[in-house]
Amino acid sequence: MEVRIVHLGAAPVQSGPARDHGWVVEFEPEAPPGHDPLMGWTSSTDPRQQVRLTFPSLAAAEAYCRREGLDWVVHLPHRRGGRRRSYADNFLPLDGRPKPIYPH
Repeated sequence: MEVRIVHLGAAPVQSGPARDHGWVVEFEPEAPPGHDPLMGWTSSTDPRQQVRLTFPSLAAAEAYCRREGLDWVVHLPHRRGGRRRSYADNFLPLDGRPKPIYPH
C-alpha cells in the first residue's frame, strides 16, 4: 500500500510561519470514487481515504511507514522566497533611491 507524506503548510491567508510545521501521512485511494445517482453525492468504498495521520517531523512519519510496512512518497514543501520590508519601503520609488522632499 502506498502513502504520501506531505508537509503541513500555513493557510494561504496567513502571512507568518507560526503554524508552518508538521507532516501528514495520507493514504492513496485504492478505488475510484463512486457517484450516488439518487442524492448526487460522491462516495467511496475505501475507508482509508479519510484517514490523515499527523506527525511532528518527517523522520517520525517515515519511521511509522517503515514500521507498518508501507511504501511512501515524500512531497517536499515549496518555500516561497520573501524579504523583510519596513513600512518606509512603501514610499521608495522603484529604482530604490529616496524621493527628494522638495523637487527642484
